[in-house]
Amino acid sequence: MQVGSSVILFDGVCNLCHGLVQFIIERDPQARFRFASLQSAEGQRLMPGGINPDPDNPDSVVLIEDGRAYTHSTAILRILRRLGGGWALLSAAGILPRVLRDAAYRFVARNRYRWFGKQTECWLPTPELKARFL
Repeated sequence: MQVGSSVILFDGVCNLCHGLVQFIIERDPQARFRFASLQSAEGQRLMPGGINPDPDNPDSVVLIEDGRAYTHSTAILRILRRLGGGWALLSAAGILPRVLRDAAYRFVARNRYRWFGKQTECWLPTPELKARFL
């Protein structure tokens, strides 16, 4: 992994998660973020100990940054901060108590398949983006 890059593990069948990955790619021209599906062998290999999402229904995006893992709202806020610009301003939501932030995150996570849909298989990146996926 290149210096300064971070890995985002995401639910490979979730349409909302695919949208998040596309959102990040479009705003990260320096390619600081790399990606792996939580359901993939590489995603499972990269999963830090102590974090055991259900591979059939993972409840969080996982950000691996400088050897540390972040989940739920903390992962999203750290991603936004690294995107810079106006997106970094949204990371100020980190002043809210984590229990409240994570409750909102989990509410969306529980309903994401119903609201945004689910694919029957993991999304495959285009040849141009393949290098950003593990």
